Amino acid sequence: MEGAWNGTEMPPGFYLQGFSEFPRLQPFLFVLLLIIHLATLSGNLIILVSVASVATRPPMLLFLCQLSAIELCYTLVVVPRCLADLARAQERGSPISFVGCAVQMQMFVALGGAECFLLAAMAYDRYVAICHPLRYPVLMTSGLCGKLAISCCLGGLVVSLFLTAAIFRMPFCGSHLLIHFFCDVTALLHLACTRSYVEELPFLGACIILLLVPSFLILTSYGAIVGALRRLHSSGGRRKAASTCISHLAVTLLHYGCATFMYARPKTSYAPKRDRTLALVYTNVTPLLYPLIYSFRNREVTTAIHKVLSLKGDGHSLVTG
Repeated sequence: MEGAWNGTEMPPGFYLQGFSEFPRLQPFLFVLLLIIHLATLSGNLIILVSVASVATRPPMLLFLCQLSAIELCYTLVVVPRCLADLARAQERGSPISFVGCAVQMQMFVALGGAECFLLAAMAYDRYVAICHPLRYPVLMTSGLCGKLAISCCLGGLVVSLFLTAAIFRMPFCGSHLLIHFFCDVTALLHLACTRSYVEELPFLGACIILLLVPSFLILTSYGAIVGALRRLHSSGGRRKAASTCISHLAVTLLHYGCATFMYARPKTSYAPKRDRTLALVYTNVTPLLYPLIYSFRNREVTTAIHKVLSLKGDGHSLVTG
């Protein structure tokens, strides 16, 4: 697999180096990532089941349900493959086909993009709830929430398809060895034989659409929220209204902070081994934190979880009784 691919024929594939240069570390990483992965799946599944069991679901719970579904798919795209490679502990890394690499990157970008748009939709929901509380039931209807949810997924899908097509038309040099544990955008761009910034424009455009535009919408929504809170005369009312935004703000800062640091920078600043380590945290730890943040700070979520757990407990007691 030496040499460069000029885009006229399909290359045989790539090698994911993973953490193959640390053979003694791989068993520890496997156990650690397996525990985190199972905890992430459990946390997001609990939220999905709990929210689905609620008879009347406000828009924020519907968006939270979609966020948990995205996080579930997000981790399943990356982590199982990484665990399998760690279990095999191959010295040269793990081979992945050209098509398999493209599909993994496309799904990763699509889900990450859908989450970016969804966080903007959730910020709009908080804006309507705080700035227009009397009109909230009229403005945030189930039909609008459904359209926003579908639009978020379609937006991420469209951007991911264009970005994947653009990146996999680039020429790739050398041994096709990706110093990463999955087909991430930065790893592929680092391997590409690009000599001008023109070939990186699709990636720049994707960053603008997925990071800059939703960030602007979120900042605009919270700017209006801050103005509305300042007009409230009751300090208790301000605290109560602000408390409904804390969970969303924490998740938004975590998601956009990591994504901006990882992707919103020029190719010359890429450091494959450092980026691989950061991606390990980004793809494993943050999906675990999201359900914890919303569970501890959202009364509706905790109430729904308690109802599900109590129903399971009652059912178990009835069976055993």
